[in-house]
Amino acid sequence: MAQTKPTEPFHMMDFRSRRSPVLGTRGMVASSQPLASEAGMRILQQGGNAADAAVAMAAALNVTEPCSTGIGGDAFCLFFEASSKKVTAMLGCGRSPAGLTLEEVRKRGIGGPELPPGSALCVTVPGAPALWEDTVKTFGRLDLKQVLQPAIELAEEGFPVAPVTAYHWQAASMELRGPGKAAFLNPQGRAPGAGEIQKNPDLGRTFRSVAEHGAHEGFYKGRIAKAIVAALDKEKGVMTADDLAQHRSTVTRPIHTTYRGYTIYEVPPPTQGVAALMAMNSLELEGGLKGMGWGSPQHLHAAIESMRLGFVDTLQYNADPEVVPVPIDDLISKEYAKRRRAELYRPDRAAVMEPGILASPSTPPTESNEGRRSGDTVYFNVVDGEGNGCSYINSNYMGFGTGIVPEGCGFTLHNRGHNFLLDAKHPNCLGPRKWPYHTIIPGIATDPQGDLFCTFGVMGAFQQPQGHLQVISNMLDFGMEPQMALDAPRFSVYGVDSAEGPGTVRESSVLLEEGFSAGVAQGLEKRGHVVRANIGGHARAVFGRGQIIRRNPETGVLWGGSEPRADGQVIGW
Repeated sequence: MAQTKPTEPFHMMDFRSRRSPVLGTRGMVASSQPLASEAGMRILQQGGNAADAAVAMAAALNVTEPCSTGIGGDAFCLFFEASSKKVTAMLGCGRSPAGLTLEEVRKRGIGGPELPPGSALCVTVPGAPALWEDTVKTFGRLDLKQVLQPAIELAEEGFPVAPVTAYHWQAASMELRGPGKAAFLNPQGRAPGAGEIQKNPDLGRTFRSVAEHGAHEGFYKGRIAKAIVAALDKEKGVMTADDLAQHRSTVTRPIHTTYRGYTIYEVPPPTQGVAALMAMNSLELEGGLKGMGWGSPQHLHAAIESMRLGFVDTLQYNADPEVVPVPIDDLISKEYAKRRRAELYRPDRAAVMEPGILASPSTPPTESNEGRRSGDTVYFNVVDGEGNGCSYINSNYMGFGTGIVPEGCGFTLHNRGHNFLLDAKHPNCLGPRKWPYHTIIPGIATDPQGDLFCTFGVMGAFQQPQGHLQVISNMLDFGMEPQMALDAPRFSVYGVDSAEGPGTVRESSVLLEEGFSAGVAQGLEKRGHVVRANIGGHARAVFGRGQIIRRNPETGVLWGGSEPRADGQVIGW
């Protein structure tokens, strides 16, 4: 495969881009909240590296965008070490409680393919606090107390709520319940509006506990653990103190493939990073994308079908690899991509997608019903002046997650267990001490010499691998700089669902963001896609929110882009 090199140094500004890219040399941070970006930059300027700054941003985002993320959720990290050119994956996903069994769920009268999203049974052990600590200890230079200080100040002294966040905070506030829900409301008992000062002293105390005692003693044991168990007991959950005390982060190798000569790294299962890599393998087989014209029906059809091919197998086979066999190497191989593309891809029509048959398939395909609402997450990244890159993602899953707030803690408990199937035949079936299918995925790309090309990610439930495919293709196929790659309108294969299986790919539709040329929707409809076009306003949240920081290995110049669909900001130094 011939290697392609994006245009650089981008001599001409393309004013289709809503924002200019941000440039720097000594470090760069990007997140969906300016105050969180400032927290990360402050840590860089205090002598921290990319890992330290990323964790500072993770905590600050819990304060400033709690309707998307928090210490009561899960997180994942990819870290590029400049000195060794090595990428390491760290998994901050907690397992389901030991008492969570399919029999217990059915005994409670829960039928259908999935748990109700607000059920206390959806709460798996929060993995974020341990991952924050382990990221700093493994890769960072500062102590956790210093790294968490900016977030503690934001929580205790207050901050002005940003406009897009205020909209989503209000929309999700009805989910809040539990003895501590007042932490997320203003004195009038409602969600804060744009520009209102909001404090969360309970969360500040939680952060102080983790900073002073460490994650395991300060969160997974003691006062906070007791509050979590008590809140879940009240909601008829099954989590115990032992479930919390047993949690540990996982350090492992990332999975990867190449695209146009560049290596793309993703976190391995149980995440859907495999879907992004499969889609890239398929799209790479399509020659001459640039000749089709960006955003043309031909271009979008090729990308959409590549994504659908990635989803249908991921939804069939992806699960907890420590409980069931997941054929990762087969799924992300170039040979499998060629076979699947030959079986299903046609340039003039949308395929009827079925999972592929592997040499040792885990289970037969399952059927499905309707799609689901999108998830809420924060993706953020840092590249420091030495060229270390940290790609990080943290999530409640849906809005405030379950909305359950343990008393005196200032955070909500996520609902990641909603991603389990209630189907004993499927590898992603709900079970005790098990990871569910995970939607959140950070990304890193390296160039053909192994140097850091970019840290990147696009949050948004099942939009995430689609966002990865689109921004990487925008940069490597069409020569876009990071901000332009994020600004470009996106498509969404809408309705796919891990909790209902691969059949949702057959039933999915295509959403097109406003900004595509006239006639594109009709061109896709002629190929058999069901299309809804011109999605705008706050409904654009369905297309996800991303950040990209790219590094020139020869000059050390950093190019940053931040999501125009959010309140985000890149800060360069």
